[in-house]
Parts: sequence; C-alpha cells; structure tokens
Amino acid sequence: MRKLFKRLHLWLSLPFGLIILTTCLTGALLVFEQELTQLAFPSRYTVRQVRAEKLPLQTLVDRAAMTLPDSVSITGVTIPSDPKRPYTLGLSKPRKAGLLIDPYTGEIKGRSDRTPFYSVVFRLHRWLLDSMTPGDEGIFWGRVIVGTSTLLFVLILLTGLVIWWPRRLKGLGARLRIALRHGRYRLLYDLHAVGGMYASLLLLTMALTGLTWSFDWYRSGFYGLFGVTMEQGHGAPAPAKGKPEGHNVQGTPGDKRPEGNAPRGEGRGQEGKQKPKVPKTYRHWEQVYRTIASRPIAYSEISLSKEEARASLGTANTLGNSLASDTYTFDPETGAITEVKLYREAKRDKTIRGWIYTIHVGAWGGFVTRLLTFLAALFGASLPLTGYYLFIKRKLAQRRSRVKRTQS
Repeated sequence: MRKLFKRLHLWLSLPFGLIILTTCLTGALLVFEQELTQLAFPSRYTVRQVRAEKLPLQTLVDRAAMTLPDSVSITGVTIPSDPKRPYTLGLSKPRKAGLLIDPYTGEIKGRSDRTPFYSVVFRLHRWLLDSMTPGDEGIFWGRVIVGTSTLLFVLILLTGLVIWWPRRLKGLGARLRIALRHGRYRLLYDLHAVGGMYASLLLLTMALTGLTWSFDWYRSGFYGLFGVTMEQGHGAPAPAKGKPEGHNVQGTPGDKRPEGNAPRGEGRGQEGKQKPKVPKTYRHWEQVYRTIASRPIAYSEISLSKEEARASLGTANTLGNSLASDTYTFDPETGAITEVKLYREAKRDKTIRGWIYTIHVGAWGGFVTRLLTFLAALFGASLPLTGYYLFIKRKLAQRRSRVKRTQS
C-alpha cells in the first residue's frame, strides 16, 4: 500500500508541480498585498496632515468629479476609521477603479485599484493569466487548470502524509526533526518530508477553501456541508467595495476578466455640456455617514453607495470574519435610514461565505495567522522544487549504479 501511495505522490507531482509552485508563490505574495502596496506608495495611502476638521463629503466628491472625463461618474465612497488614511471614491469604470482623496484638503492622491504588478500576480494565482470577458462562451481553461492542480495538490499532500508516517510509533520522534548536518540531500529531503508535514494543515485548508473558486460542483458540495445551498454559478464573495484585504480583493469567483486601470486625463467634451458625475444621493452621504458613525460600534470603515451603506466590523468584532459588515439602507431623497441588517442576525449562507474567504487568506486571527499563511504558502511553493531535486538526484544515482554494474 505504501508503494502505491509513493507512486501516486510522484506521478501526480511531476506534471503539476510547476503549476502548484506558481499558485502557492502568488498566493503568498497576495497575503500581504495591502501592506506591500502601501509600503511601495506611502504618500498615496496616508494624508499629509491630520487636522481638526474634514471637508464635507459633498465638497470632496464635487472636487473629484471635476477631474474626471464625462463618461465616468463617482458611484460611492469608503471612509476608514483611521484618521491618517484617505477616503476612497469608487468610479463607474473601468471595473474596480477608484480614487484616493485627502479628506482634509481635497487633494487627489492617486488610484486605489490594484497595481499592475499585483494584477499579474492575481491573474496568475486564479487563472494562469487566462482571461475572458463576461458573456463569453466556452471553457475557462485557466481556472480549470488551476482548480485541477489544486485538487491534485490535496491528494499529493495526503499521500505525502501517508508516506511520512513511520511504520512504528517508536520512530515518530526522528520523523519530526530536520537534520541540518548530514549533507545537502538529507537536508532537502527533510525539508520536503518533515517540513511538508508541518505545513500540510494550512496548505490543505487553503487548497480546500480555494477550490470553491474553481468548480461549481465542488462549491455546492462544500457549502452543503455547512447546510448552505448555493445556486449554480454563485461563489464566495469578494470583499466589500473599498476594502482591499487579501488575495480575492479585486474579483469574485465568477469574475472572468482582469481589472482595468482608473481613468487618467481623458477629454471632457464641449465646454458647458458636462454630464452629471455623481448620483443625486451623494448629497445625503454626509448625513448617512454621521448617523452610522454615531452608533456605539467600532466600525473599521463605512462604504456608501447609491442607496446603501456597508459598515465593516473587522475581525475583532466577529471572531474572525474579515468580510463581516452591517448593512444600512437609506432613502435617496432624504437620507433617512430605512432598514438595518445586522451581521449578527444574518443567515448562515451570508456568514459562512465570508468565513470561507477569511480562512482561505488567513485573516481570521489577525496578523499572526496571516503570517503563518504566508509562510505556509511560501513553503508550499518550495515543495515542488525540493521534490524535483530529490527525483533527479535519485535517478542519477540509479543510473550511476547501473553503469557500475555493467562495467563490473
């Protein structure tokens, strides 16, 4: 039986190892996308000076609208609780585009959409750079290949654990240690076998949750385990608008095209014939925001759109669900709150989706679990490399052995 598992482990790993490497490496990079992006563009994501008063939302939106082409309008605003962070203004197009604006001065600080580097990383992680536009027919091969390799990665990890497990419990202690002074081959062998065992739980968790973005049949079965019925073609949700956290930030499982870039300096048309840049309801955003912010709940950010506001609770208030939020519906004519949907009262299908995403990206326990997820994904990317090395060395040793036998 052990020989069968060894063969399965080997012959599944050889053809799919490079795809698994790519998925794990890009996944590791996406764990800290927000922090790395802010580190690369510090002036874009911080305000120059925190002042006593912020400009009214209507003033900020009007100033931003004047910089946009006629074909683009402002669809929403996200206001963080951190006074050192700029506001994010959502744009009607391209998809996922937005502007960062200083709430104290009205200065446009830059774009909020995903950087070109991380756009490539994200597309590699999800689709191997394959892309389709909504409405296209046919098989989405990038997603199928990534999903198939992830599914086989689960089998590779499970067979690896069977191979690692000692024949006798007496030898378990030796199987838990990595030899550092017995040569390169032994070190890489232990890193592959023992290190893979230590990382297997997190890798299996990421793989099993990640498969919900690849196959409808798997998604339906997976959510069914938690008593949630998923309609065909529906998947786990992306974070709320304006909340760039984790590696599914810019798209949902059903997305079939990459993000675009925010507009920059397009023509404005004839003088005096500018089209409306924002919906009329933006004039009530200030009122709605103040009403929600006055509640005795520590929201991490509040996102306002045409007739709805989402107030993000953060992991601290929800035992780990990073997508948890309270939803407020308001009258677009008066700005009065007409309905409140609290996260704690949400149905299971609403909460479990957020949990699946949060567990996949490792955000459920804050920085510590995200760091562990990053290290596990990075180590997962090393497993194919060490595996290929061990395979080649073993084949070369067998060839040398055969040559010696023929010569003697």
